[in-house]
Amino acid sequence: MISLLRLILVRHGQTSSNVGHCLDTAEPGADLTELGREQAEALVDTLRSEPVRTMFVSNLVRTQQTAAPLARHFGLEPLVREGLREISAGDLEMANDEESIQTYVRTAVGWSAGNWNARIPGSEENGHDVIRRFDAVVSEAIDSAADGDVPILVSHGAIIRAWTAARCENIGVDFVAHNALSNTGAVVIESSDDRWVVTHWQEQALGGAPFEDPATDGAAADPVR
Repeated sequence: MISLLRLILVRHGQTSSNVGHCLDTAEPGADLTELGREQAEALVDTLRSEPVRTMFVSNLVRTQQTAAPLARHFGLEPLVREGLREISAGDLEMANDEESIQTYVRTAVGWSAGNWNARIPGSEENGHDVIRRFDAVVSEAIDSAADGDVPILVSHGAIIRAWTAARCENIGVDFVAHNALSNTGAVVIESSDDRWVVTHWQEQALGGAPFEDPATDGAAADPVR
């Protein structure tokens, strides 16, 4: 394993479920909207100078569609990994009411506060399960990277928030509870001696203001209230 590594974790672009503020976590999930596709295209200008040789996406189509323009730019075939999928909403799937959304985000954020055995109603996964599957993809990205490579993982808002709170030393539960990720927002993390830190938390779309619509970022971007 190399001693120093940067990873870029990118949330997918906007979907119709985000616009409806729905907890859309099942496979295959909604497609990108027109704005979502524009957000995905904007990633090319933002990230073109990064030394990217591997890209990982989840099994939900919105991450694959988000990664497609960037993958074409770099001449890559994104690797689909189920471990990057969104945290299952269980019985709350496609709900868009405030109580359901808060139950979902509070559970995900609460894992790093020590509530590791908590489950979203109807979900088969607890906190240990979710973090473990994301860990596996991060480990694969590390093992496949050469010196200087910056792997990109295109994933989902809630799981990126939950995983960074669990694994990064310089942020915690309170930070991720109140600092979400908009569509195509990104987190840059760095590892040295197996210790992760967040070096950049880009809450809004990487393409900037023309590609942002915070009102329709979806439930996974909601703060804990």
